[in-house]
Amino acid sequence: MEWAGRGTHLRGIPRTMVIGAVGTFAKLVASFLNSTSVRNADALLSLVRSRPPATPLITVSNHMSTLDDPVMWGFKGFPTMDPNLARWVLAAEDICFKNPLYSYIFRLGKCIPITRGGGIYQQHMNEAVAQLSNGGWLHTFPEGKVSQEDTPIRRLKWGTASLIIRAPVTPIVLPIVHHGFEQVMPEKFLFGRRPPVPLCNKKINIIVGEPIDFDLPNMKRTAISTTRNFSLPLLGWPNTPDGLDEPAQRSLYSTISETIRTSMESLRILR
Repeated sequence: MEWAGRGTHLRGIPRTMVIGAVGTFAKLVASFLNSTSVRNADALLSLVRSRPPATPLITVSNHMSTLDDPVMWGFKGFPTMDPNLARWVLAAEDICFKNPLYSYIFRLGKCIPITRGGGIYQQHMNEAVAQLSNGGWLHTFPEGKVSQEDTPIRRLKWGTASLIIRAPVTPIVLPIVHHGFEQVMPEKFLFGRRPPVPLCNKKINIIVGEPIDFDLPNMKRTAISTTRNFSLPLLGWPNTPDGLDEPAQRSLYSTISETIRTSMESLRILR
């Protein structure tokens, strides 16, 4: 149902309606039913509204609840209801795309299905690369699943790192860490289940970092030099556009992911 996510589908009217409805819900939960404070919001706003032409943006954040996206974009001053500025986001296929109706709505909401355990070269990752190739904004949750414990940022999945390398133009990568969504939508609220509606009168704190500086040329050289005698079983990954084989990719994605994780952790301990 990839066609439903195209901006030209029915002249963009369904997308505008869905983004508007979801944006209204996000504003209601984040700014009226709860209180949301955002540190360094201008860094995010400037990149969403006016980054260099054709330059893609990847925002990465921790994953505290099923409401993180879209509610984290509902703070005051953010253009939540503008379909042209709205993010693309990777969403779990087994939750958000489990029937045709859900698939259609989430596609209109600029969501890209990801199969958990499907690997970094699954078909839908090509859609994410395509959006980045168009200079789009993509949000990811590189931890891979919801965790409501107040613990250090876990080891990240390699999908986000692979997108950074596969994008024709290196994306700007902006880390974000938030706290409070686990109180708005706790996983175990009543009889071990989530509440039917978001809870109110909670405090949500969002910290936006600065773009992460990757020395990709040096990272690639190091990855190549340290994997020349790689002997572990291979998964059959294709080479990257610039010729990195699977062993070098594994090393590079691990290094990039750890750089992102470290940046996110530095934000987490600030709150």
